[in-house]
Amino acid sequence: MANEAVIVDLLGDRGNVMDYTVADAAGIEKGALLMLQDPRTASGGNITTGNAVAGIAATEKVASDGQTKLGLYTNGIFDLTISAGAGVTLGAYVALSGANLVRAATATEVEGGKVLGKALETGSASEVIQVRVNL
Repeated sequence: MANEAVIVDLLGDRGNVMDYTVADAAGIEKGALLMLQDPRTASGGNITTGNAVAGIAATEKVASDGQTKLGLYTNGIFDLTISAGAGVTLGAYVALSGANLVRAATATEVEGGKVLGKALETGSASEVIQVRVNL
């Protein structure tokens, strides 16, 4: 895949990695942005506007390797890519916007706790910006 998150600084206890259930058949790249599904399951497939955020894959997960747990970073500063046709302003909350992409969060997403973090710089479409992730 492309546009995986790049670590700038891991905060807390080395990024406060949390384990989530993942599908054995899933192949997940290190740095992939993953959405949260019920019950406490992380997925990178079919991410759309409004998905809740689980975290950022801390390691690679090979498809059909027998593993059904994956650690996700939940606390740090990461370089993330803004989706096409979007712009993000310094200090704005950001949300998932497709595979490994972010955009400015809507008021409904902020109120519903579906944000990934806060932009630490302003950026335009397809630009990489630093985001303070704190899930």
